[in-house]
Amino acid sequence: MKVLITQEEIKKRVEELAEEIRRKYKGKELVVLILLKGAFVFAADLLRRLEGVEIRCDFIKASSYGTSTESSGNVQLNLLPSLDITGKEVLLVDDILDTGLTLKKVKDWVLEQGAKNCETCVLLDKPERRKVPFKADYTGFEIPNHFVVGYGMDCAERYRHLPYVAILE
Repeated sequence: MKVLITQEEIKKRVEELAEEIRRKYKGKELVVLILLKGAFVFAADLLRRLEGVEIRCDFIKASSYGTSTESSGNVQLNLLPSLDITGKEVLLVDDILDTGLTLKKVKDWVLEQGAKNCETCVLLDKPERRKVPFKADYTGFEIPNHFVVGYGMDCAERYRHLPYVAILE
């Protein structure tokens, strides 16, 4: 593996993202929906830095990879949040924006449930892989088209524990 983004770079960028989100939602209630499993480390670090924002947190699980390093293109919603998001400001937190299929499907689902608004925050963005037009509202890093692991992201449930993002070779 080759380190692509160091632990220090991640920490600095997460703080910057948190500041952007705090500015918009300070003093307001925000429902944060974390996409499992890859975003749990990023989301935990981000949420700890959202002082002054009234956070309600829940999880949603969507998958298109299985144990492969390539997306199947078929997005499945495997776990839905238990919170009522009707009329709420919602922030979807995901590890990586790749084809755009997963975030588009989840965002569409959130809006269909009656959310007032739905923004997206991703740690990584691979724009050259996009299959549908989609742009995250908050992006940590734009990266080239490599399969990456670490900082919550995996390959067949391995490497999530790494404190950095690495290219799986």
